Amino acid sequence: MATGKLVLYLLAACCASAPVRAEWVSRTVDGTMGTRIQVEVWAADNAAGDIAIDAVMAEMRRIENNLSTYKPDSELSRLNADAATRAVKVSDELFGLLTTAMDYSRITEGAFDVTYASVGFMYDFRARHRPSEAQIKKALPEVNYRLVQLDAARHTVHYVRAGVRIDLGGIAKGYAVDRGIALLQQRGIQHALVSAGGDSRVIGDRFGRPWIIAIRHPDRQDEIITRIPLVDTAISTSGDYERYFDEGGQRYHHIIDPHTGHSASAVRSATILADTATRTDGLSKTAFVLGAEKALAIYKRLGDVDAVLVTPDGKVHYSDGLAPAEVLSSP
Repeated sequence: MATGKLVLYLLAACCASAPVRAEWVSRTVDGTMGTRIQVEVWAADNAAGDIAIDAVMAEMRRIENNLSTYKPDSELSRLNADAATRAVKVSDELFGLLTTAMDYSRITEGAFDVTYASVGFMYDFRARHRPSEAQIKKALPEVNYRLVQLDAARHTVHYVRAGVRIDLGGIAKGYAVDRGIALLQQRGIQHALVSAGGDSRVIGDRFGRPWIIAIRHPDRQDEIITRIPLVDTAISTSGDYERYFDEGGQRYHHIIDPHTGHSASAVRSATILADTATRTDGLSKTAFVLGAEKALAIYKRLGDVDAVLVTPDGKVHYSDGLAPAEVLSSP
């Protein structure tokens, strides 16, 4: 009897001291924030990975509920409804995002402008609907980030003209990716990928190998222009092939030039690399408005941003810090 107890005790001790089997756990969900969300983590076990991913997905839904202009009860929708008539006090989160958005507007000389929505809301790419020239001309004076006044002391927002609308679609997905990464890091996860559509961020590597992100050809979905190895980096790709329709030989897509109210067409695709997805998302639309040469000059001046740009003639442009030798050629 004593021997049996000893055997059981030794077995229990062995099981208790056995190392936990870590593994990759991943999940993909369509529809949240109007795009595909993908999360992959290296976790102690499948259950721990699922719990971590649950937290990321919940955070994505929370941000969508707060910042979506398609939800009439979101904080952003309420701001758009009231801010032209009075200064509206907003949450720390929304005020911080608007402050960042205003910074990017100044950095990009107005190429990034959340008030594009004053015209942009009239486009419906699923229904193949676009505003008339008369409608654009009437609404265009309300497209100017300087019309949004932020009071840092009171955390209030005021639109100085009626008709001004803002949309954080050009920065919110990147912000959501960063929030997802932060939640994973708080749980001690050191190797992970969080992606929301064209916006991704990785922490760590894949145990001796970098994460590989492919940049697709603007016209041929199955053709890869190049592949970029990443470790502890964020990356965003914007293209005129994401939400669009063609009419009369012209492409109408979701990246609106705030100076004209029309779809910006100076590049076909822009991929930006930086430390955070908020930054890469906010800067990925710049080249569509300014063109490759001027956008690359801005990225160079910033010093912490790299880029791969594809122009309408099919030429691929690289920032100085991302020479073609540093990326992987497509097969």
